[in-house]
Amino acid sequence: MKPILAFPIVLLFLLTLSACTGGANPINTWIPAQASPTDLTPTKTRPAASTTPIPSATSTTQGSTPTPEATASPTQPDCLAKGGKIVKGELDTDLLLKPLEYRLYLPPCYFEERDRRYPVLYLIHGQSYNDDQWDRLGADETADDLIAEGEIAPFLIAMPRDRTWEQPTEDMFGEAVVEVLIPFIDQNYRTLPGRTYRAVGGLSRGAGWAVHLGLSHWELFGAIGCHSLPVFHSDTSRIRKWLDAIPPEALPRIYLDIGDRDRPNILRSALWFEDILTQKKIPHEWYLFSGYHEEAYWKAHLEQYLRWYAQNW
Repeated sequence: MKPILAFPIVLLFLLTLSACTGGANPINTWIPAQASPTDLTPTKTRPAASTTPIPSATSTTQGSTPTPEATASPTQPDCLAKGGKIVKGELDTDLLLKPLEYRLYLPPCYFEERDRRYPVLYLIHGQSYNDDQWDRLGADETADDLIAEGEIAPFLIAMPRDRTWEQPTEDMFGEAVVEVLIPFIDQNYRTLPGRTYRAVGGLSRGAGWAVHLGLSHWELFGAIGCHSLPVFHSDTSRIRKWLDAIPPEALPRIYLDIGDRDRPNILRSALWFEDILTQKKIPHEWYLFSGYHEEAYWKAHLEQYLRWYAQNW
């Protein structure tokens, strides 16, 4: 199936389905690693990650005395209640005209648990914004809450600033992240430096960077998150080659989501990339939610994003 010819039919189907469901449930396509052609036909729906957990099946016999809990719930350390901390910095590099600025979220208890090492999530902002965007959307507060509740393991979040809006062939921001920021974070903070414990994600233009970095430097990242993805024009001729170069056993986890009322050219770009993954039978998660290309959309799904990044940590 050729993506250009198939797109109008695919888009019409997805938008019609979204309208019928009212956008309440995401469309989630999970392509098994060893998928057969019949596996690729249906789409499956599943609740968002924030769905209330099913209660325990434990029960007591009528008339019997309930068995007391063996141990009391442990008291949370004070540092969990205090939350994490964001530090700011900048790194000089010949790759950029100005220093590479960044924000770094350090999770609760980072300074108290000095023998512990952490995964790192690299989150990249959208065009016309800067490194404070994910911070303003509440990435740190959401992570604090999930970590304090024991829902996810603690991890660092690095948020670098991209100052220009050129293609990766002209903007060396991506190379600065790989050659300068990642080594600096690993050398100066207690990280788990393997790709299994490093993810890259972004929204809008930042999602384009996530695809660019996650595929061209697949040996560095074990997961790629693409939120409202416009693929870089200069990457369109290289994505298939990058995917083919990744050993099957090393394919990263991939997550894509976008609002059904996003800008047509961005929606078309995200569908194009998803279609390539489907054609190549590469495992990925694909969500078409109700929403626009705006901060309210990304903020509404922020908890699901963080749960997905941290699910194997």
